Amino acid sequence: MENGSIINRDVIMVGLQPWDLEIGGNFKNMAFQIARQNRVLYVNKPLDRKTALTSKLDPKTITRLKSIKKGVGVLEKVTTNLWVFNPQTMLESINWLPPGRLYKIFNKLNNRRFAKQIKQACNKLGFKRSLLIVDNDFFNSLYLKEYLKIDFSVYYLRDYLLSQPYFYKHGVLSEPELMQKVDIVTTNSVYLTEYAQKYNANSFYIGQGCEFEVFEKKTGHIPMDIGDIPKPIIGYCGALLSIRLDIGLLISIAKNKPQWSIVLIGPEDEGFKKSGLHHLKNVYFLGHKEPYSLPDYVHSFDVCLNPQLVNEMTIGNYPRKIDEYLAAGKPVVATATKAMEEFAACTYLCSDLNGYLLAIEKILASQDDAGQVHSRIEVAKSHTWENSIIKLYTAINSHQNKQ
Repeated sequence: MENGSIINRDVIMVGLQPWDLEIGGNFKNMAFQIARQNRVLYVNKPLDRKTALTSKLDPKTITRLKSIKKGVGVLEKVTTNLWVFNPQTMLESINWLPPGRLYKIFNKLNNRRFAKQIKQACNKLGFKRSLLIVDNDFFNSLYLKEYLKIDFSVYYLRDYLLSQPYFYKHGVLSEPELMQKVDIVTTNSVYLTEYAQKYNANSFYIGQGCEFEVFEKKTGHIPMDIGDIPKPIIGYCGALLSIRLDIGLLISIAKNKPQWSIVLIGPEDEGFKKSGLHHLKNVYFLGHKEPYSLPDYVHSFDVCLNPQLVNEMTIGNYPRKIDEYLAAGKPVVATATKAMEEFAACTYLCSDLNGYLLAIEKILASQDDAGQVHSRIEVAKSHTWENSIIKLYTAINSHQNKQ
């Protein structure tokens, strides 16, 4: 194996992003890319007892229960070399336990059940000497390297989950432990690389990608629900999560500029559903959209927004939507964070309401020329999943060559 190339390996991918996630996911994109030259088993997070009781109507819960009880959709081939696996086991819900011996006993039990299921799937597919990649799941994957007898393991860190109380309670011990035991850690932001290097010197920044071809293409189609909204349209496209996005900032922008239409596309959490944004006449919630339709909406925006809150969760977060906006050639106004420094030359970075208002006004008052549009697209083209996976392979190979 040369640097930048891993071919004909069996790869197990385990993480928090389910395959049937309503919006796009980094780990899924990585799976497709890795499967171009390797066999990939993409393992959905196992169902736990609490989720089975409290989220009975969630389509993902229904699908997992069908796999467990009826053997439906347990192992499905998605494309050449890529299978999605729903474990036929129910894990114990143990986050309520205090840190200590009892929690560790039950977490090992969960990991053993999980590993047993993965082994069965690997045996069915004939997987041997598998490479394990864990996406942010430092609970259910803490002991997988040992239980699966994995030769080489990677922890993929794309979010600082310890900023959330649920994950912090046990993750403050589990995540460092997992990072110490894997062979390498890879991250999608420099900020997270610096954090990971405290626990594993073999931590590497691999960036991430976007489907720039999809967003670059302008079909000319204007979706019906955005076609009658008054211009200019200041738009955001992505999950509307109050832990990540500044609702107060959006309200202030809308109130200060009633002549602007603020269009928000994506599923809302409770914070957004209950927010004052729903009482403003110039704010439009268009709801969840299928991924294939998103480029047409982005091309309908006059200005693209990423109004992040600045907190432990977001400061190191690489926002993939920035690449999607740039791939469409659109001007972008975003909150200044450590991760956003990479885009300083091609976006407007702001730290307060006044900065946002001035940047948007400047964009609306100017005329985009072909050179500006082209330069934005070129930035997005440099951030491909192919490039990101090459960096992943290079990190794996360079470490293996040292051993």
